[in-house]
Amino acid sequence: MAKSANQKLKLLYLQKYLLEHSDENHPVTVADMIAYLAGHDISAERKSIYDDLEALRQFGLDIIKTSGRSTGYFVGERDFELPELKLLVDSVQSSKFITHKKTLSLIKKIESLASVHDAQLLQRQVYVRNRVKSMNESVYYNVDEISGAITQDRNIKFLYFEYTTSKEHRYRRDGDFYEISPFALMWDDENYYMLGWEEDSRQMKHFRVDKMTNISTLETRRTGKEHFEGIDMSAYTQKVFGMFSGEPRQVKLRFEEHLVSAVIDRFGKDLIIMPEPDGSFTVNLDVVVSPLFFGWVFGFATEVQILHPADVREEMRTLALAVAEQNGG
Repeated sequence: MAKSANQKLKLLYLQKYLLEHSDENHPVTVADMIAYLAGHDISAERKSIYDDLEALRQFGLDIIKTSGRSTGYFVGERDFELPELKLLVDSVQSSKFITHKKTLSLIKKIESLASVHDAQLLQRQVYVRNRVKSMNESVYYNVDEISGAITQDRNIKFLYFEYTTSKEHRYRRDGDFYEISPFALMWDDENYYMLGWEEDSRQMKHFRVDKMTNISTLETRRTGKEHFEGIDMSAYTQKVFGMFSGEPRQVKLRFEEHLVSAVIDRFGKDLIIMPEPDGSFTVNLDVVVSPLFFGWVFGFATEVQILHPADVREEMRTLALAVAEQNGG
């Protein structure tokens, strides 16, 4: 029998079939494999299948043989186990940063890492309803461009926008480009940010990646490396609420005892907590004082108190009175 042009691809098709159609609950038989190969115009005999399975094992594919009324085969250990794939799907679905279109595309790719049977289980994962998704589909290319510039030690330029009440882009700086030396990509409050040095203002700044457009890498080398190296990235997003810029201040606060978990969730377990005789506790925090910091404090109502410094305490009081007055207080 003349061999078809696909005959040389026999091992590849066999590996593809096993990965896509077999798992612990769905072993496939030699007859199934022969039928699948025949569908791709590849002839195979039982003995050649056994030889091919052994070759795939030696190559590193974890092929397990079942015993019982009928002998079957399935791929055991994979690069990603089903619980890991479920975690990835949940993360993609719940992420505000990833657009709806990209969510569907990524989940489809994640499903391809499992058998078709397990892929159905991934499709049944809980969707986060009413999740506000990013509207900037080019954000993935932005991340790639920024990462490339960091690797090449180059500056980037870009336009930066905000939305108007008519939901249109309004570019900052009247449409002039920013030129920034990028140093890091960060994840905070479900958004991607780029941290970089602006030579003109001599400041380290951060920008929402999904609000950056027309990014391009320049030939100019990055500056400000010494300023970036002085930043503790593990503590940076703990100090900066909502990515408001500013100099960190040390603020002392008193919390009710049951709020320990909330404070640790925000600032980590390395935080020094000082218990008080009345059951409350105090902490010294290095934070960028901003409206969002006060909003975080406000969220605990009367169960938290700013003790020091006096100007931050007064700023909180002034803001609270202004909010009350604006709302008819």
